[in-house]
Amino acid sequence: MIKLGCDDSLPRLWKWVEANEVMDVRDGTHDSPKSVNDGVPLVTSKNLVGGKIDFSTCNLISQEDHLAISKRSAVDDGDILYAMIGTIGNPVIVEKSQNFSIKNVALFKFTKSSEVFNRFIYHFLNSKLAVRQFESNSRGGTQKFVSLGNIRSLKIPLPPLDEQKRIAAILDKADAIRRKRQQAIDLADDFLRSVFLDMFGDPVRNPKGWEVKAVEELSIRVTKGESPKWQGFEYCSSGVRFITSENVLWGKLDNRIKYIPEAFHEKLKRSQVQHGDLLINLVGASVGRACLADIEDKTANINQAVAVTTFNQTEIISELALIQVLLPSVQRVLLGNAVDAARANVSLKNIRELEFVVPPMGLQLEFMERVSVFRELENKFAQSNQSDLFNSLSQKAFAGEL
Repeated sequence: MIKLGCDDSLPRLWKWVEANEVMDVRDGTHDSPKSVNDGVPLVTSKNLVGGKIDFSTCNLISQEDHLAISKRSAVDDGDILYAMIGTIGNPVIVEKSQNFSIKNVALFKFTKSSEVFNRFIYHFLNSKLAVRQFESNSRGGTQKFVSLGNIRSLKIPLPPLDEQKRIAAILDKADAIRRKRQQAIDLADDFLRSVFLDMFGDPVRNPKGWEVKAVEELSIRVTKGESPKWQGFEYCSSGVRFITSENVLWGKLDNRIKYIPEAFHEKLKRSQVQHGDLLINLVGASVGRACLADIEDKTANINQAVAVTTFNQTEIISELALIQVLLPSVQRVLLGNAVDAARANVSLKNIRELEFVVPPMGLQLEFMERVSVFRELENKFAQSNQSDLFNSLSQKAFAGEL
């Protein structure tokens, strides 16, 4: 049974409901329509990014396949999409600028006569109360998924409609402040990429003629981990930090932490993570995402969906390698080697053979001086704890305490 909070009681006029009691909850196609060069976007879990649909990364399907999917899963303005596979979540309120179909995505449909307000539900889907329920019911190994049945049975603390709109308005304002701060951090990252390209040029075209080396020539090791369950171990409430593909974001290590027993960590010495190692996702909707292991003096390990590379710092500074692997041109090279099966994946061989430009160490250190300025800026924003404040506000909102 899901423990929804310290106290499952609600304020007067609020009630617990399941999602399918107050909304029409569906999902997209389970088939894999053939891709075409000119057609209708097929939105999957990986295309739900930052509260929006990234159509630039969608495969296209024929109008005929789109119409067949839309008979059951037509998407309208104001509906909410929710990723069911891979990185579960990332809800998006649809602002329909074009027709599209959906696959492996849950669809919450709303009508004007509905007793639920879509922005209230959107914020609830992002709340820890909802996330805990989905995490408890998620299945899968390297690629997590949650079933439509679990989504339909999601328990929601529902106030009257006017109260839903009031709470949503408060959370909208708080979320806008949080996003502005995050945009400032993202702009700093964008600027660093611009500085890199100005100093060194695009690493794939290499217009400045730098020395080029494969990752295996620049590193001490390139490997991956294993699943604890395959070895007869379970996650625990404390122990050694365990990093999965869900933790490896675009240039950042997510702070949600799982733990494994010390015995499992010691058994997998080859994949023990060091501070500053490069982590790259190998499988699924998040394939290609990369970050540095920001763990300071703590211990950590990884599962089989994440590659870890320890660079020889006399050859290339880890931050320089990270910025390169996140550049669109290098991502295209890396993902061009992805196996197009039920779920995309790249191999350790692909990682080892990936090539980086290697400028002289003096220029690498000059670049790192510029990086340090922007990392200080990021730290200042991080210390403001806007995400923590928003999460606290959200928790109070869905407990009826706002």
